[in-house]
Amino acid sequence: LLNASKQSINSLSKKELITLEFKDYYREPKSIYKSISKSIKLNNEQQEAVDEINSNMFIDDKKPYLVHGITGSGKTEVYMEIIEFALSQGLDSIFLVPEIALTPQTIDRLKSRFGDLVGVFHSKLSEGEKHDVYKAVKAGKIRILIGARSALFAPFNSLGLIIIDEFHESSYKSEKNPKFNAIEVARFMALKNDITLILGSATPSIEEYYRAKTGEYKLINIKNRANNKPLPNIEVVDMKDELDGGNRSIFSLKLQREISCAIEENSQVILFLNRRGYANFVSCRKCGYVFQCENCDISLTYHKKSNIGRCHYCGYEREIPKECPECGSNYVKPFGVGTQKIEEELKCIFPNIKTLRMDKDTTSKKGSLEEMLNKFKDKEADVLIGTQMLSKGLDFDNVTLVGILSADMILNFPDFKSFETTFQLITQVSGRAGRADKEGKVVLQTYDTEHYAIKHAIEYNYEGFYEDEIKIRKAFGYSPFNNMLSVVVSGEDEKLVIKNIKNMHASLIYLLEKRGINDLGFILGPNPCSISKINQNYRWQILFKDENIEINLLKGIIKYICITKRDLIFDKNINVSIDINPNSVL
Repeated sequence: LLNASKQSINSLSKKELITLEFKDYYREPKSIYKSISKSIKLNNEQQEAVDEINSNMFIDDKKPYLVHGITGSGKTEVYMEIIEFALSQGLDSIFLVPEIALTPQTIDRLKSRFGDLVGVFHSKLSEGEKHDVYKAVKAGKIRILIGARSALFAPFNSLGLIIIDEFHESSYKSEKNPKFNAIEVARFMALKNDITLILGSATPSIEEYYRAKTGEYKLINIKNRANNKPLPNIEVVDMKDELDGGNRSIFSLKLQREISCAIEENSQVILFLNRRGYANFVSCRKCGYVFQCENCDISLTYHKKSNIGRCHYCGYEREIPKECPECGSNYVKPFGVGTQKIEEELKCIFPNIKTLRMDKDTTSKKGSLEEMLNKFKDKEADVLIGTQMLSKGLDFDNVTLVGILSADMILNFPDFKSFETTFQLITQVSGRAGRADKEGKVVLQTYDTEHYAIKHAIEYNYEGFYEDEIKIRKAFGYSPFNNMLSVVVSGEDEKLVIKNIKNMHASLIYLLEKRGINDLGFILGPNPCSISKINQNYRWQILFKDENIEINLLKGIIKYICITKRDLIFDKNINVSIDINPNSVL
């Protein structure tokens, strides 16, 4: 402030012309995002949820709450009322969000209500900023901490409430060492310290909803939007018909018309494309045929170099022909479109349209995401194009149209959770439309109009989807009925990786047979991983389900081989990664 050097100040101090007084200064990360604070009166459903949770805050042995509220049902308002009650009772709160960069709106709403009592903690902060937040929590200056999964470990003196918003998100599970699941940690903390735990989502994960159905959680439903407006109508476009009609564009004629109408009415549009994953599936664009594994109910992953489709569950592979085996057409292509291509094609159809593209490439710079959200809120662009970032709780009053460009891209992903992910993304992205006075509309483009995940999603029928999905999970022995363990062995020398994983496999079989376990159907592999090479490292995997074997025995044997006897079984320049119930087996 004075533009004086440290030397000058020290010199004045030595001469006793000034006295120095040291005070703690807490750096606070600045939010660029701006929103207007509104005073909101809760509706009956919201109030009932608040009363139910608040009245049981001081009861011993309480169950965690699963708040299943549709998109736009005002879950954040419910959370804030409960936080306020906890605060009035002398209790601190932790509010977890999936990715802190994507929730500037939530941070702003909390700060405008609770002021300086709110702290923010996430990985994008500098070490100094993290240290300051940690000290402020310990000193009792921060009473409400909003952050990503690591915020759980903040040193609160009287923690009474943990809220995990959008708890279905995969980012709550750490894929790096030390691997941990924030929901499991929060459940343990709640049990040990008698803390109120709230899990909130419009699309709960199958595993956690199963816990609510079996009575482990208390289920609270919020079935109406806070503004009493209906959920946006989802209209399905069969892209096979578009192709037959001569339209080879990424955009169906219906979506083109709707974009044109929305722009004319001075409304805004969100276009969603899920570009998740590296490997594409192969399909016929004429009849919708998808190349599937003969032994598993899953699509084959395309390997361009050798022109083969491979199943990463059982190892089955086949060459991809030029002609479709179903209808004989030569429209057989790997399916995959990027956000840049969408932007280019959109500008060809609508030359004067103003677009913003929101993906990893455009949001990597600090503050660039908040800047983009501000631009879109200030109507500097007509269309926001993006990946699954768009599905996470964004709230724009002027958005009336959402276009989902390819639901199949997720549906045919070679992963047992792909149907669940499809349902979640369609529901969440659709929920971005019609959140204020203007009514919303959704156009969903797909080649598979009959799949149960899509049929239930367009009706917003979570219960129906859950019932269908849980039957499949039970039949195949997937979570929540069995645990899955993944061991990935990787290294720069592929032959050495294969030798090491075979050594591990042989050691496993030897130890299991020694214990009288001869039915080894619960071991899948060893196989190359779906993404068989990352960062010059070749990756091979063995998967285990705890069918016909006790989970603790299985964990004990894997720990013995991979940790205790690591130096005997694995070479030095080989990496071993163990994960329990991984989000993805790619």
